[in-house]
Amino acid sequence: MSSNETNPVDPMMESHWRDWLAWADENGVMVSADGDFARIRERVWDASEYVAVSVQRHPDEFAELIASGDLARSYGAGDLDARLAAALAEVEGEPALHKALRLFRRREMVRIIWRDIGQLAPLAETLEDLSELADVCIRRTLDLLHDWTCAELGTPRDPEGRALRMVVLGMGKLGARELNLSSDIDLIFAFAHGGEVEGGPRVLSNEQFFVRLGQRLVQALATKTIDGFVFRVDTRLRPFGEVGPLAMSFQAMEDYYQSQAREWERYAMIKARPVAGDPDDVDALMGMLRPFVYRRYLDFGAFESLRDLKQMIVKELNRRGMEGNIKLGPGGIREIEFIGQAFQLVRGGRDPDLQVRPILQVLALLAERELMPAEAVVELDTAYGFLRLVENRLQAHRDKQTHTLPEDDQGRARLARSMGFSDWAAFAVVLEEHRRVVQGHFDHVFAAPVQEPDRGGSAWVALWNGDQDEMRELSILEDAGFVDPAAARTRIEHFRDGTARKGLSSRGRDRLAQLMPQVLRIVAGCDLPDAALGRVLLVLEAVARRTAYLAMMIEHPSILSQLARLASMSPWFTDKIQHHPLLLDELIDPRRLYAPLRRDELESELDALLAHVDSEDLEQQMERLHQFAQGNMLRVAAADLTEVIPLMVVSDYLTEIAEVAVGRVLEQAYAHLSVRHGHPTSILGETTGFLVLGYGKLGGIELGYGSDLDLVFLHGTESINAMTDGQKEISNEQFYARLGQRMIHMMTTQTASGALYEVDMRLRPDGAKGMLVRSIGSFAAYQESEAWTWEHQALIRARPVAGDPALMRRFAEVRRAILCRERDPERLRIEVRDMRAKMRANLDKTRDGRFDLKQGAGGIADIEFMVQYAVLRWAAAYPALVDWTDNIRLLETLAQLDLLPGQSAEDLAEAYKALRAAYHRGALQEQPKTIPVDQLLAERERVRTLWHDLMEDGSVLDA
Repeated sequence: MSSNETNPVDPMMESHWRDWLAWADENGVMVSADGDFARIRERVWDASEYVAVSVQRHPDEFAELIASGDLARSYGAGDLDARLAAALAEVEGEPALHKALRLFRRREMVRIIWRDIGQLAPLAETLEDLSELADVCIRRTLDLLHDWTCAELGTPRDPEGRALRMVVLGMGKLGARELNLSSDIDLIFAFAHGGEVEGGPRVLSNEQFFVRLGQRLVQALATKTIDGFVFRVDTRLRPFGEVGPLAMSFQAMEDYYQSQAREWERYAMIKARPVAGDPDDVDALMGMLRPFVYRRYLDFGAFESLRDLKQMIVKELNRRGMEGNIKLGPGGIREIEFIGQAFQLVRGGRDPDLQVRPILQVLALLAERELMPAEAVVELDTAYGFLRLVENRLQAHRDKQTHTLPEDDQGRARLARSMGFSDWAAFAVVLEEHRRVVQGHFDHVFAAPVQEPDRGGSAWVALWNGDQDEMRELSILEDAGFVDPAAARTRIEHFRDGTARKGLSSRGRDRLAQLMPQVLRIVAGCDLPDAALGRVLLVLEAVARRTAYLAMMIEHPSILSQLARLASMSPWFTDKIQHHPLLLDELIDPRRLYAPLRRDELESELDALLAHVDSEDLEQQMERLHQFAQGNMLRVAAADLTEVIPLMVVSDYLTEIAEVAVGRVLEQAYAHLSVRHGHPTSILGETTGFLVLGYGKLGGIELGYGSDLDLVFLHGTESINAMTDGQKEISNEQFYARLGQRMIHMMTTQTASGALYEVDMRLRPDGAKGMLVRSIGSFAAYQESEAWTWEHQALIRARPVAGDPALMRRFAEVRRAILCRERDPERLRIEVRDMRAKMRANLDKTRDGRFDLKQGAGGIADIEFMVQYAVLRWAAAYPALVDWTDNIRLLETLAQLDLLPGQSAEDLAEAYKALRAAYHRGALQEQPKTIPVDQLLAERERVRTLWHDLMEDGSVLDA
């Protein structure tokens, strides 16, 4: 900072200081001889005429500030509130209230400016102190005015007779606790219920009461008296603006925000913060407003809206010649706020962590989530701090709400000195660099989507608009590579006519007109454009009325490229998105789309999705679980179709998704029940005493797309009389039965995002007529003495997928003991063979030139039965056979042990892989699980031969 010997303080300001010194001398007030005090005093008097004049006119206040030590220390939590409470303790009547508030504000402003310019307080402390000053003034004033208004007019009550209080929302910088030195405060007033005031001298509605209360609050804070003002108050952000009622009921506000609010009001509501009000009412109001601000889907329309809003601001500034405005001008504070808030509007509904108000917290989250480069966030942070300091120094000069850089030499020199620069030129270089950096990042974030080179673009526009004759349109489609141009033209025409009949908004029509030529061009570039066109149009038909999705595809043309590419490969992919458009979000980042997650990453993603869901909000829990499962299955399918991951690990990924989801369902269902009933007692278990077994494809780590889950539930209760330990105790048996029921409900109930999984419980002991949940002891006894051979076959593929570790260990012991029993080989062979014959007779769909991949002779089930027969026959002698549940590793173990003749195990493994590959591909093509009878002939014939040798003849095993 420059020396005041070369940049002297304004003589007038120095005369104010000499006046205070004279007063201090007359009144025996000691003046600090500390050198730091003198240097800070000079800087403050140089930068702030407001402080110099305030001290000269009210010398005793400054003396008290020095004596108290408040100039030199940071305030703690509650200090300002306690100080104001004391100042208002004896106040009676509004004139006295107005005076006390203004004296309080003046004292604290002098302190805050002293600490800011004197570099005793960092910017964050200055903004926090200013925001807290506003908060306590609003709350304490409102408390007094409420009581006085009730004494005069009566008490407003809700329909149940509860006395109501006004809710005050702080907007803008107050809402974010980022208030600057001479900011106005944006307020919205609301009350919970309509009705009438009780006990007053005349009939009065609640609205009339709260409008009057709001008027008195505004007057108390904003009216300029001989003592100045407290805060300028702006209430124009309320519904309907200046023409709307000053205070509105929650219901009226909800109606407004659902049907009439404008896009910029969503932007404004990001920073809305309750400053005063009953906590329950506050929660209700914020819960009502949240869906208006934060949408469930990624709302890329926000970029378009904020881009338009910024253009309007720039146009107005240019008209007024206000390029020097550091708030609204190019590279200014507002551009930094727009960057953060655009991402909040787009992603805040899906990522509740982004629903924070302070801009620096938002920027930090954008870096953490890799939505912006970390270095860009550092640059924006630095620029924001610099610009906010400039803003404060501009306003500290005369306590005026200005954001415009001075144009006179004296003002420029003063501002530069207050910022620590030797002159204006040095300051201006740094300021302009920050503004250049901010504008660069803003332009990058809000740049209009870049269109690819024309490549016949005008033709696609004309084709979409239907501006050309039929022959020309057919020619365009044929040249683009469509095999059936006439069918493609008909599809386009039907889609265009269908969307026209849907009555889209003007914005929706504009977005569709902008999007469709891109769609047609990108689809035409696919390997199979005919297939891709029909499938992509089905997706667009599903989202046409939800213009935010259209905006998302316009803002990110890469989404269209991924959609068309994958649509040409699989109808499964577009069918999922058509029914659940939220999945379009997954197409934004190709790095993420083609990189399915493993278990730890899946757990982390699910943690984030559920982090802000209320533990009692079952509907939202299910919704988030469904989004999690479907989004991750979509990624697996994308990586599978494009061969980023090998086919044989597709089931590994799908199985892990299911396991993570089932584990979280168990966790949430158990937490819900234990809150009500406590925890089961007298159990075998370390945690829940509950175990979820996966059978079939889940147990065998062989899940496919759309597979249901074969589950069995066990519990560890060791006493039939055991009860839970909560206040509403129930038996352990009841607890675990309800736990199983709730889990099934959470997994199978249809929500807006579909169902989590279909669940099949028929493999439990006694099948569909058996108890939903059995104890581990009962399960062991059943397997030992009552289970059929086919149930032991099923047990081979059973494994724990979620639950208590102690029960997992006990189940492993039971399973091993059952599977390793000595068995009669011939009797076992006959039972397994006969069961397979019954199954084939009932389930085989081989007919009309199509082969059933699973149930046909030589298909997947034949291999599974041969493996299960081999395990049950030899496990007693070779316990390693029960180490695995999946067929490939079981076959590898059989090969290592040389239990099957020749290359039988290797042959079966290769056939199994080929058949499963065809099964997977059929699922993605949404084809029946059959193939033409002339496919995979060699593999099927080898399986049939081995079936005959092993299961029909059997003598080969005795050789």
